[in-house]
Amino acid sequence: MPGSGPSPRSPRASAVCGALLGAGALALALWAYGSPDRGPAPPAAPPADPLPRTAVEVSPGACGRGWSRPRPGLQAFALHNTSGTAAEVRLQDARSGAVYGETEDVAPGTTRVLRARLGKGTYAFVCLHDDADAVTGPTVRIAEGGGSGPAAVPVTSRDLIPPALDYQRRIARRLDDLVARTAALRTAVDSGDRAAARRTWLAAHLAYARMGAAYGAFGAAADAVDRTTAGLPGGVHDRHFTGFHRIEYGLWHDTDAPGLRHAAHRLAADVRTLRETWRHTRMDPADLGRRAHEILEDTERFELTGRTDYGSGTGLATARANLDGTDEALDRLRPLLRTRYPGLPALDRSLARTRHTLDRQRRGGTWPPPARLPRARRERLAADIGDALERLASVAAVCDVRRAA
Repeated sequence: MPGSGPSPRSPRASAVCGALLGAGALALALWAYGSPDRGPAPPAAPPADPLPRTAVEVSPGACGRGWSRPRPGLQAFALHNTSGTAAEVRLQDARSGAVYGETEDVAPGTTRVLRARLGKGTYAFVCLHDDADAVTGPTVRIAEGGGSGPAAVPVTSRDLIPPALDYQRRIARRLDDLVARTAALRTAVDSGDRAAARRTWLAAHLAYARMGAAYGAFGAAADAVDRTTAGLPGGVHDRHFTGFHRIEYGLWHDTDAPGLRHAAHRLAADVRTLRETWRHTRMDPADLGRRAHEILEDTERFELTGRTDYGSGTGLATARANLDGTDEALDRLRPLLRTRYPGLPALDRSLARTRHTLDRQRRGGTWPPPARLPRARRERLAADIGDALERLASVAAVCDVRRAA
């Protein structure tokens, strides 16, 4: 229907990820380790906090002042910014730099509470004020006590460059395959064999879906290849409606052959252009952690709701390909996550459950439209994806690049 249709597929800021990347993001992600069979969640604080609060000053000249009586155990620090600029504050291991807690955007004159469980060791607060060098406060030693709560060494841009480069090379190989598949689709459409063209279309579209972590770097080329009718006044008949979904609509609605052939030829040309531009593109290394989460979030919002279905009913097949794309991004991050995210094995189990649930929906080589799944199966799939999403949000938080201390 003109003027209606699915929302555009483009890189989006994740609501869950956005919340995690705010105050205390790393701490929230790490707190999830205490509950390996649950999705990540911050510790629940009682309405009246029984913990005694230690007042700690936040300023370039007196960062960390006030913590004069260190003790082990769970505790709360009241971080008061006495300066004239906002600041990010971290509590970290004085030797390794591993972060036990952090809070962002502590405005001038305000107080924020940071909670952490500390054991025997040495600690220091780091204050990072806007437009100023980082300041490390005095080292505080706790001489006794049990183990500390979870901590992780912050990920740097340098840490993320090798996995990003490896992923870029992987996408280059996948684009070679996509060029061949869209050329085959063009030939199938030209032949007039709609059954063959539908099969070829699905194979090519799934190949594209597996490259989800690169969508942000594709830029405008992604719109030409996989855009929807959102924002197009003419809807499915708008001349700017191009790419996979334009061909999908034509193949499953028996539209005129000349228009369909034109769309198939243009897609093949646009994919060749995408491959050429990719050779000169440098992906933002921080995209890997974010997109590992956002790919599956998009799946939940678009594929499982049918908002990107233009007649093929293949949303579950695309969801399965998207899950492959999540795995590919996650695999590049594993060397960093193994020492920073103890929840990784639980995440792997969650993704395996989701993969198994999706695979069970395929019968006789075909996928039913999501809307035709029995209610119990829809609920099972929604629960599995929701659990995986919560855990992937922790990955995004752990892989978020922090300002250097």
